[in-house]
Amino acid sequence: MFGARIGIGKLGPCVALVAILQLLQHTQPADAAGAVPMTSDNIDMTLASNELVFLNFYAEWCRFSNILAPIFAEAADKIKEEFPEAGKVVLGKVDCDKETAIASRFHINKYPTLKIVRNGQLTKREYRGQRSAEAFLEFVKKQLEDPIQEFKSLKDLDSLDSKKRLILGYFDRRDQPEYDIFRKVATNLKEDCQFHVGFGEAAQAMHPPGTPIIVFRPDVALSHENDETYTGSLQNFDELKIWVQEKCVPLVREITFENAEELTEEGLPFLILFHHPTDHNSIKDYKSIIERQLLDEKQNVNFLTADGKRFAHPLHHLGKSEDDLPLIAIDSFKHMYLFPHFSDMYSPGKLKQFLQDLYSGKLHREFHYGPDPSNDIEPDPHSGKGTSPPESKFKELGPSKHRYTLLEKDEL
Repeated sequence: MFGARIGIGKLGPCVALVAILQLLQHTQPADAAGAVPMTSDNIDMTLASNELVFLNFYAEWCRFSNILAPIFAEAADKIKEEFPEAGKVVLGKVDCDKETAIASRFHINKYPTLKIVRNGQLTKREYRGQRSAEAFLEFVKKQLEDPIQEFKSLKDLDSLDSKKRLILGYFDRRDQPEYDIFRKVATNLKEDCQFHVGFGEAAQAMHPPGTPIIVFRPDVALSHENDETYTGSLQNFDELKIWVQEKCVPLVREITFENAEELTEEGLPFLILFHHPTDHNSIKDYKSIIERQLLDEKQNVNFLTADGKRFAHPLHHLGKSEDDLPLIAIDSFKHMYLFPHFSDMYSPGKLKQFLQDLYSGKLHREFHYGPDPSNDIEPDPHSGKGTSPPESKFKELGPSKHRYTLLEKDEL
């Protein structure tokens, strides 16, 4: 058919082949220049063969998806122009109604959802920022920056932020295979930790020649943790990544307006320490008590700290103010409950009992029927019989119906 249309008999075979390819090129879909459609046939190869893949999961019937579609296509073209080399970055799109297996694999529960895959590994954080071609381009540029900062001497480490969790690498030179693995791990986890590296003379004081060392340094201003040296294989990517992830993603996290949507979407109740911005001691003690007494609850609840000045609205909702800090509360995404006395945190078992009373419904019952005489947690004198618990405030910070089409559970 193609041969008849272009007169293949009158052309040499090579010229004819070129003409056919050109014709095929002109018959490609109009959106071929934008994001790459992902299917079950090409997604695994795409993820495995590119340093960064930025995926847009959408549904054609979703109005937010339709608004995003031309913006994402424009961003794809801009990013191709900025990073033309093969294997660097791809923007892909997944029609979730057609590719249901992919949507299920990536646990899509809203449209559009924007996910990032680095070096074949899905990152925990979705893209939740501004939806513009320029913002997407800047985001990709940031993702492709070197995640590791180099220090020239050990004195440089003294000026690092003591409120950040750090991974420090000591290597003889850049071309070591161990450093390549270290860099890949850093690329995947750079949102969770700061990574620093020293080479040659800058590292010799810390390790014998030919023996790289990787060290975790905790956020010492905010925790009672100590430095820890990695003892696993430096040539095993998965083993190093698991260790770094355990160190960099703490049991107790800080909630901010930037990550509140992500934390809320995890769906676990919040146990929150509200503190004054300069009160680091309460944070340290709270973290230490959680780690010692509530480690077995980490699958059931999110342990968080919150700046009481920035989150003044939930405090007001609890009938409290900055003058009452520090204080502890639960947000169950239905209601909020105040831990009666902050000082009770130091009594073994009191915080755990507070959580057990949430699970059993006792906290809710006491708001309606008064304190339970069997409860060994002294009630808040401001709560009384017949009152209703304050409604959740942090639920309002979850994914908004003004930005996403949220799927009901029976739609998933």
